[in-house]
Amino acid sequence: MSVGGKCAGTLAAAAVAALALSGCAPGHATTGQVSVVASFYPLQFVAEQVGGPDVEVQSLTPAGAEPHDLELTTRDVLTLESAELVLTLSGFQPALDDALAEIDGPQVVDTVAAEDDQLGEDGHLDEDDEDHEHDGASHDEASHDGASHEEDAHSAEEHEGHSHDEDEQGHSHDEDEHGHTHAHDDGHGHTGTDPHFWLDPTRLAGVADQVAAALSAIDPENAETYAANAAELVGELTGLDEDFATALDSCSQHVIVVSHEAYGYLAARYGFDQVGIAGLDPENEPSPARLQEIAQVIRTENVSTIFTESLVNPHVAEALAHELGITVQRLDPLETLTDPDADYLSVMRTNLTALTAALECP
Repeated sequence: MSVGGKCAGTLAAAAVAALALSGCAPGHATTGQVSVVASFYPLQFVAEQVGGPDVEVQSLTPAGAEPHDLELTTRDVLTLESAELVLTLSGFQPALDDALAEIDGPQVVDTVAAEDDQLGEDGHLDEDDEDHEHDGASHDEASHDGASHEEDAHSAEEHEGHSHDEDEQGHSHDEDEHGHTHAHDDGHGHTGTDPHFWLDPTRLAGVADQVAAALSAIDPENAETYAANAAELVGELTGLDEDFATALDSCSQHVIVVSHEAYGYLAARYGFDQVGIAGLDPENEPSPARLQEIAQVIRTENVSTIFTESLVNPHVAEALAHELGITVQRLDPLETLTDPDADYLSVMRTNLTALTAALECP
């Protein structure tokens, strides 16, 4: 059962009672490590990289689980209560938002701030922010925009001239006659309700700085180490961004078809469009009319691949691909880690390989 309302208060109260009986979990003062709870994998990755051996990181979302559907047990709330630092993304996991509203103790870093600072009022990239602090890569304006477009929806530089539409949940989108959708700001800095800002490596770099600052406040003796670790991670993310920009700079195709629209930040950063079978909610079943629209996009744009995900049932994508004689490949939104031998950087490079093939990049 998801935590919400009175349920959140009940679990929090139970956690406090358990703390009173068992004593607080050992923290930095006794273990020498800062206790960090990350709400899902990308934040766990940053905490581990920035904190190194000086932190103990737990993730509330088990490996291979869907973070959108996070359910909290009393033990989970107890873990939150005893943590020194909690990394979260408000609005992404409502159960966690409710629980954090009911407890005191940990320092909470809401990474929505790292997402917000480069978004315009319409939820897209501001022109002045396309080459921002952690960029390190120069890009042609047309390949980087993803937000400003002219009338020609098929132009290699400009893809979007859209009219407004809304999905079943009332989220406002731009959609052209070919079904290319681009979501508007939802008031929380998300592109629509797309929370996947970490798919833009330069935005995840902002989280590294947030985490370093928070850890330094808790553990000032290791502040220089945290700052150095964050700088190293930012350098790796900048290099990843440069690789994406170079590889996707001169592609023949500019549209990808995906199982759901989790790639708004990725597409905006590197200048292509996404068309989602299920829209923003991976659980939505597309209507026959929607499938016909997507099929028309695939034919018109000569799309050769439909991308699906490990946590999304692929049957609709596979059936559509079979009907149209195209392939199905995997693109990972990195909400969770399904391969214990992989990490954020390696999965993103695997994504890049898949994208360069689908977009016919030289």
